Amino acid sequence: MATIPLADALSITTDRLVSRRKMAGIYETLRIMTGQDIYTHQLDDVADAVAPALVQQHPFLAHLKPPPGIDAPDLLAWLIEAERVHGETITVEPISDWTHQDPVEGACDKVGAENVFVVKLDPES
Repeated sequence: MATIPLADALSITTDRLVSRRKMAGIYETLRIMTGQDIYTHQLDDVADAVAPALVQQHPFLAHLKPPPGIDAPDLLAWLIEAERVHGETITVEPISDWTHQDPVEGACDKVGAENVFVVKLDPES
């Protein structure tokens, strides 16, 4: 079990980045929920898998969405009110049936192996 900021969860369950930690909040939440480091090209697919788990654990997230077209200052005010009502943090359980996704294989699947270049750094240098 882990505690995450509500704003980080909302950045995954809504179409708005409201995490005060910006993308770091999304990466960290996805890592907590899956138990693996997430690479940029995996973000959409992993977030799509994690969002339903967050909603299942906290059903209020299904209906907690910022109004369409809201600007940044009003979005922050909306977030502050959401945190006042629901708390600044939520407790989450990692996805129990998550299957580790190899980032290189995933990139090959997305763009073709001929377009993926892996650079190995020599740990001795």
